[in-house]
Amino acid sequence: MTGAAATIEAVFRREHGRIIATLIRLSGSFDLAEEALQDAFTSALQDWAENGIPRNPAAWITTAAHRKLIDRVRRSRTVQEKQAPLLYETQIYSVPDDTFLEEGHTFPDDRLRLIFTCCHPALNLEAQVGLTLRTLCGLTTPEIARAFLMPEPTLAQRIVRAKRKIRDAGIPYEVPPLAVLPQRLASVQSVIYLVFNEGYSATEGDQLIRRDLCQEAIRLGKILCEILPDQPESMGLLALMLLQDSRRRARINDQGNLVTLEEQDRSLWDQGEIKQGQALVERALRKHAVGPYQLQAAIAAVHAEAATAAETDWSQISGLYTELERISPTPVVALNRAVAVAMSEGLERGLALIDEAGLTGELSQYHLFYAARADILRRLGRGQEAAEAYEQALRFNVNRVEREYLRRRLTELTTI
Repeated sequence: MTGAAATIEAVFRREHGRIIATLIRLSGSFDLAEEALQDAFTSALQDWAENGIPRNPAAWITTAAHRKLIDRVRRSRTVQEKQAPLLYETQIYSVPDDTFLEEGHTFPDDRLRLIFTCCHPALNLEAQVGLTLRTLCGLTTPEIARAFLMPEPTLAQRIVRAKRKIRDAGIPYEVPPLAVLPQRLASVQSVIYLVFNEGYSATEGDQLIRRDLCQEAIRLGKILCEILPDQPESMGLLALMLLQDSRRRARINDQGNLVTLEEQDRSLWDQGEIKQGQALVERALRKHAVGPYQLQAAIAAVHAEAATAAETDWSQISGLYTELERISPTPVVALNRAVAVAMSEGLERGLALIDEAGLTGELSQYHLFYAARADILRRLGRGQEAAEAYEQALRFNVNRVEREYLRRRLTELTTI
């Protein structure tokens, strides 16, 4: 890869979301903004190869993209009404034809408006995820489709429909009013965490971890903390993702097999991410506005503090889950608390709570419910019941790596 190409790739990954957000605000069109930015990168590849890399590559790209956007609007008959305001606003950012932006010149950060637009409640969750990854992260449609094991035409249609709905419904390109901001922010955080979880424990397919999705979610989490620096739940979300991601190298062994948290080689955990996560948890909790992401991050931090599995402070984890269940009473949280109780207060007590969590019926197709139950039964020496639970877990799990782990556990029980 040439120096120009490598620099362009770095600028794309680092600045794509910032630049595209400004272009969308100026043009009112996702498509025009994307086309203008693509044209700018194409021009940069040719210009920088001939004339050298500019002192401020990101500013060069941004200025070129604004010019490309003006050219496209002038040629477009369908957006004539946008031309006057666009030309007026772009004068603020444009510079003479023979110069480019000086070092240190910055554009207004429109990413906050963009992420709220992408995650507007009028769009379904799949569209929110696809549009967020497409615009803010700069992932291509094929990349997103592969990551979520979805046919490319299906994903492309969803993104097109989402853009059309934003346009036709007049969804505002803005940060929501203060009265509804917490609810809308929760939607944004949920989308980011969904992206991370799909990368951390893939729903389907042959891989347990999709590192690219984890990285993109963490990047989005950092953007959210950057543009809303005092929001404790955003800090908690980023901390949670960093602390969970810190274990990635230990979760799969050299043979490609799943390694549970209890069995992991903790020397492989990423200490840099752990320190970042712990600092964020402490900073968030000092805001005295505790939420679910902060509590989950605190639980992950307790695991990270234990040098060995045996040193894990399960009593503290159980207490944190009790508080989490109080403010977020879901069956999955109840299940996780039950496991912590089993490890801190006794296996029989934990098993009773697991069965109680299952009474709602909401976990009837959740493979981790059966896997957790099987693990406790195995520890209790109730092999036949544990085997039945492992078989039920296999019925509802479609990830190859996790299925192989469950089969190994089942085989161990049936060959004793």
